[in-house]
Amino acid sequence: MNIFGLVIAIAVFIFLLGIRIVRPTHRGLIERFGKYNRFAQPGFNWVFPIVENLYQINITEQMVDAEPQEIITNDNLNAKVDAQVYFKVKATEADVKSTQYNVNNYQWQIVNLARTTLRNIIGTLTLKSANSERGKINAELHKTLCEETASWGLEIVRTELKEIDPPKDVQETMNKVVKAENEKIAAVDFATATETVADGQKRAEIKKAEGIKQARILEAEGEAAAIKLVNEAAEHYFVGNAQVLRKLEAVEKSLQNNAKIVVPANTELVNVIGEMAGFLPLKTKEEKK
Repeated sequence: MNIFGLVIAIAVFIFLLGIRIVRPTHRGLIERFGKYNRFAQPGFNWVFPIVENLYQINITEQMVDAEPQEIITNDNLNAKVDAQVYFKVKATEADVKSTQYNVNNYQWQIVNLARTTLRNIIGTLTLKSANSERGKINAELHKTLCEETASWGLEIVRTELKEIDPPKDVQETMNKVVKAENEKIAAVDFATATETVADGQKRAEIKKAEGIKQARILEAEGEAAAIKLVNEAAEHYFVGNAQVLRKLEAVEKSLQNNAKIVVPANTELVNVIGEMAGFLPLKTKEEKK
């Protein structure tokens, strides 16, 4: 009985010793005597102690830093370049096996592959184009890493350039150039705005002058039309009367100044004044007969 209990105790101990729990974020590879035996899914798994070993592999997204490095650009400038690579192990059994049996330390391999690829890409670009074409560099880096790690059981999620920094003296020169370009653009914009305002004022003055001119033309035309109407009316209605009125005014002025009038014999005074005023003389009784 004691021997039976001892056997049971040993069996329970071995069972407990072989329990392995795999988290949902991992997958497991179970090896027996150093040879792959089976795939461990998340949850409860049991391995034979001493005989079998369980190796857990993280399948969540991970990031590695390619580490800063000096790269000579196509225009012979030293640029400090740093990048990050985001990747994850595919969850299938074949891919998990590939990460362990097809490549040694895939994280370290990714870092070195990314550094080499960046040197090849940026070495063909000038410093200015490298800074302006970050998207293109990221795309080429991502494409190369995907091709080179196709047999490693990995998925390259994305790549990002952290920095492309030129030497300090070059950076200062570039800053001055950018500042000069910005000042030039600002000056051009100010000149354009000033010219626009001047054009607007010029057009306003022209419109104002045209308005004044048109008003004067209309006023002159109105005055001319009024004078014309007055002349026509005078010519039509007041030619004779105006002359009579003028003569009467002359007679009135003459009489006011005590002018002497010579009256011929046998002539009526009324007729003399009438002739001076432009009226027909009155007929005498003899003339009426």
